[in-house]
Amino acid sequence: QVQLVESGGGLVQAGGSLRLSCAASGRTFSSYAMGWFRQVSGKEREFVAAINWSGGITYYADSVKGRFAISRDNAKNTVYLQMDSLKPEDTAEYYCAAGYSSLASRTPGGYRYWGQGTQVTVSS
Repeated sequence: QVQLVESGGGLVQAGGSLRLSCAASGRTFSSYAMGWFRQVSGKEREFVAAINWSGGITYYADSVKGRFAISRDNAKNTVYLQMDSLKPEDTAEYYCAAGYSSLASRTPGGYRYWGQGTQVTVSS
């Protein structure tokens, strides 16, 4: 069982930055790929970024490539999402997720455990 707790969301002006953190419980954090997804009310959950178990392989949605960076610290059981040059269309609830395996996935079905989410609001 893995429990995930996101933090770092908030209100920021367009062009600003936020850093999301996701703290994981459990002894096997380094065994899982991790991902970040986001969701706007009434829409499907959208892939943002993913990272494999070691941090050596990352994937990004086209909409955030070059602006967001995912990273992980296995010693701290934490995954991060650095978000720069934020846009109003980045406004959403952001969720971190732990995968079924060490390989990163771009789809929600590839993740077994989910956090409760943290709201990010970007004002224009």
